[in-house]
Amino acid sequence: MQSKFYHIANFIFFLGIGIIHAQTTSSDTLSKEILLDSLSKPVEKKPLLLAEVEYKAKDCVQIDRKNNKLILYNEAELYYQDIELRAGIIILDYKTNEVNAGRIELDSTLVQYPFFKQGSNEVNPDSIRFNFDTQKALIWNSKSGQNGMDIFAALTKKQNDSVYFIKDARVSTAGKLVGGDDEGIDYYFKVRKGKIIPGGKIISGLTNMFIADVPTPVGVPFAYFPSSQSKESGFIIPSIGESNLRGFYIQNGGYYLALSDYFDFTLITDYYTNGSYGFRGDSQYNVRYKYRGSFSFRYENLINEARGLPEYSKSTVFNVRWNHSKDPKSSPNSTFSASVNFGSSDYYRQSVNQLNSPNFLNNNLSSSISYSKTFPEYPRVNISMTTAMSQNSQSKSVNLTLPTFQANMERIYPFAPKIGAKKGIFQNINFQYTSRAENRIITTEDALFGPNMFDNAKMGMKHSIPLSTNFKLFKYLSMSTSANYEEIWTQNTVRFSDYDPDLEMAVKDTINNIGTFRQYNLSASLGSTIYGTFNFGEDKKIQSIRHTIRPSISYTNRPSFEKYYDTYVIDAEGNSAEYTRYQNSLFGTPSKALSNNMGISIGNNFEAKIRDKDSTATEPKKIVLLNNLNLTTSHNFAADSLRWSPMRVTSGFSFLKNKMNVNFGATFDPYTLNENKIRINKYHITNGGGLFRMTSANVNMNYSFSSTELEGDDDEDSRNERSTRESTSSGGREDDLFGRAEDFTDRRMNDPEDDKPSPTYPSYRSKIPWDVKLAYSLTYKNARGERDFSTNSLMFSGNVDLTPKWKVGMSSGYDFKGKGFTYTQLRFNRDLNSWRLNFSWIPFSERASWNFFIGIKSGLLSDIKYEKQSLPNRR
Repeated sequence: MQSKFYHIANFIFFLGIGIIHAQTTSSDTLSKEILLDSLSKPVEKKPLLLAEVEYKAKDCVQIDRKNNKLILYNEAELYYQDIELRAGIIILDYKTNEVNAGRIELDSTLVQYPFFKQGSNEVNPDSIRFNFDTQKALIWNSKSGQNGMDIFAALTKKQNDSVYFIKDARVSTAGKLVGGDDEGIDYYFKVRKGKIIPGGKIISGLTNMFIADVPTPVGVPFAYFPSSQSKESGFIIPSIGESNLRGFYIQNGGYYLALSDYFDFTLITDYYTNGSYGFRGDSQYNVRYKYRGSFSFRYENLINEARGLPEYSKSTVFNVRWNHSKDPKSSPNSTFSASVNFGSSDYYRQSVNQLNSPNFLNNNLSSSISYSKTFPEYPRVNISMTTAMSQNSQSKSVNLTLPTFQANMERIYPFAPKIGAKKGIFQNINFQYTSRAENRIITTEDALFGPNMFDNAKMGMKHSIPLSTNFKLFKYLSMSTSANYEEIWTQNTVRFSDYDPDLEMAVKDTINNIGTFRQYNLSASLGSTIYGTFNFGEDKKIQSIRHTIRPSISYTNRPSFEKYYDTYVIDAEGNSAEYTRYQNSLFGTPSKALSNNMGISIGNNFEAKIRDKDSTATEPKKIVLLNNLNLTTSHNFAADSLRWSPMRVTSGFSFLKNKMNVNFGATFDPYTLNENKIRINKYHITNGGGLFRMTSANVNMNYSFSSTELEGDDDEDSRNERSTRESTSSGGREDDLFGRAEDFTDRRMNDPEDDKPSPTYPSYRSKIPWDVKLAYSLTYKNARGERDFSTNSLMFSGNVDLTPKWKVGMSSGYDFKGKGFTYTQLRFNRDLNSWRLNFSWIPFSERASWNFFIGIKSGLLSDIKYEKQSLPNRR
């Protein structure tokens, strides 16, 4: 139906009053017309408008001087100050400074709707009436967006630039509203009356949710819709549910503080009706070009069952994380970084607010804080200070260095020329200096930060000065020699007195004076590289094979430092024992045994040139057949027996376009075993066996492949990025072979990037995207004649897009030795356009559980959700 503005324009058109056909775009301005008109009158009038009005139209530009109106028809455009107006028809009354704009229907498929923009505010209405003086407007059937929040209102009144009133409006984040209604929108909130503050918020009266245009009982007498993408403080709506072990709960509710543009803070709490509770504090900070990081603290007081029942238990777990990185631009010669993951060793087993399978299956937690400084002047010196801690979740042992100081000086070539290459044995002589001081504490989790924490602490310092050179020998041989000098300082020394009959023991005294000892070693190595090529002809599929051999032989001499050892009488019979007064040394005791080792190593690489399948290729294709087939062994001339060490063979190769990687290794011992399965000084071949006895072997294979044409594959990577960070933050795997981490306090972990819309897919697919990861491990042990496989397992994971909206994933494995499935996780994800649905299920094991979640994707309304969990029974 044509608008009233369309009829007015046609009426004036047929009267033939001052019609100007705009076959070429008019560039005149209204201010010029007013100026010319004023010059023909004796009395000077003030201009009605404050700035130029630029306008144009495709079919008609008409100036009605009698009624002080400007009429634009078909693809009409008008620009005034910061106002932009486009519509099918525009009528400007420059006496009252009002403009009316409406839509026209050129045919059933082509409709020109008005578009109004003032500053950053945009509106797509059916018609609009706007006053330039008062800046007020009436807008009918408007469609507008507020930073991701779409609004369709039957009537809108613009009071001023900061306040709009709406009536009979629909509010949604489901996407851009099209047409004259909410076609294609899967949900919206119906607002009877409301108030809009552009770029800030929407406040309304009675509001309820509609899903697929069907009203739901989800409604409130008044509502507040945030429409700002900037950081603002506010409450976090909790989840309400029921736990199979702790009763009803209020979970993940709290408050978000936008403290400044540089950092924020979030406090989230949980409470269960059986008395369990927990809280979490998170902070992120970022100062551009200086540093960035995040801090998180989690605490949970967990109670199982009710007090008085036999299965009642109570536990407390906590976890602290801190990640910090410094921008190199702020100070190129210094760095400061932190990667802290410290807490209860059973946190990942007991916590009810996360299900981090990769870290649950990992036994170690690692933390480190380090600072380093470089002095670039020659010789360059680097110093660093590091505090590190390692926790074992099985034994609950803690290894803490508090701190480690290290200084390194770059290599100095005293005989080398300042300009040009170094040549010969003398010019390549070099030395450097390294110093390391450390305070190490080995304790348990219970004793950590307790009064006895430092009882077993060890402190020490080691100075090292390596001296080396290298040169060519007979053109094809590479020779290198080195000498290494070490001086070690200890915090104390010990002294044993001879056996005391009165005490019936030998007395050990600790002398709290710094002790020092020195040792050195000498080494030399000789190596070369040999190439061999087998040519089969350019007409063959395999044109040539190249074999590269890198043999090397080395010699190491470490003298015996017996001077640092003493003896004492240990009993009444006069038996004696040997000891060193430096036995408390952090960096080991002085070497007592003479060592003359010869090492033998042979490295092999096999490569081939094959004819490329691409007929347009001018060069053959190079592939690696066998990578680093290495054989190593050694011989100790100073040993009384068992001089040969076992020979180690390792190699690896890739095929299937480098998607499958295979690594294998084996150890071969030339000595045999006696009847007690103990290694003796007798060759295996003389005992009726072969030249070598295989004592161990291992094979590891990894295979990753996927469909060649993945639609939306990049989005899949972004969706799992947060889950990967959560897994690797505690030493877990980057892949999903152990499942994916789930943090119930941060649902974004399992979802696409918040600001990215769902990818557009066709209604059907000829190829279904999928990916599969396989990892196989086999270990054979025969050191004492066991002839047994210690491990034989296969891990696998896969993800498949059944439809453009359905994604299914699985992580599991099979233990061939134990004859059972390993840790298994099933994942289901459904893209519901503006909603998301996640379901994960661990069907068996002590972690058996499931989790269901459905909620709105947009971060503006992410608190509108429903989730249900069945937590693992930790007992």
